[in-house]
Amino acid sequence: MNKNVLLIGATSDVAKACAYIYAEKQYNLVLAGRKPKELKVLADDIKIRHNVSCDYLEVDLLDSNAHAEAINSLSEIPSITLCFAGYLGDHDLAIKDWTEAERIIQTNYTGVVSFVNLIANHYEEQGKGSIAVLSSVAGERGRQSNYLYGSAKAGLTAYLSGLRNRLASKGVHVASIIPGFIDTRMTEELDLPKPLTASPQQVAKAVFSAVKNKKNVVYVLWMWRYIMLIIKAVPEPLFKKLKL
Repeated sequence: MNKNVLLIGATSDVAKACAYIYAEKQYNLVLAGRKPKELKVLADDIKIRHNVSCDYLEVDLLDSNAHAEAINSLSEIPSITLCFAGYLGDHDLAIKDWTEAERIIQTNYTGVVSFVNLIANHYEEQGKGSIAVLSSVAGERGRQSNYLYGSAKAGLTAYLSGLRNRLASKGVHVASIIPGFIDTRMTEELDLPKPLTASPQQVAKAVFSAVKNKKNVVYVLWMWRYIMLIIKAVPEPLFKKLKL
């Protein structure tokens, strides 16, 4: 298996942390995202620091018509594909403005599925490959404060479960990475509880471990598995009265 990794949403804080981990392990990288200038700066830095091949690929997850062309432009399909794309969005705006709602749904679900589907088909033909995608605890039960984002992540989690089920017998590994809160640029304006908040480096290490050890579903901070079990167990008549 080639030691090449494709990172989608590569300018995110978690993706950057993961890129440096893989580069340190002497993997060659392809950084994919919407911001070519940022991608080039990151790629150049990785090449200088770690003496590995690091290319970048401009691609917009919201433009599904361009995904096949972007993948076909690669000289070789990397053996590992990691997806870090995400957009929290403005929930209050989204419930009134479909443009914002659509961006949340497409960035977190349909755009990811469009791109990952194509990669998955390549891996199925090859009979090998690993896919790891960041989903969210927000997808495990809808809450009034972010149910549009949560619904997209719920769809993504279900998609990854089905993809894993489909490809397990084909020699292809699919990991669902479930962080709780992450201390990133996307959440910098939120007042997050520190004990329940992971750093980008913690998430990146969890991704690396999940791929290396072929794990299926990974909660980055162990307590989130039990927190979500409790939240999902709350009866609906009571849950709908809670302010979450």
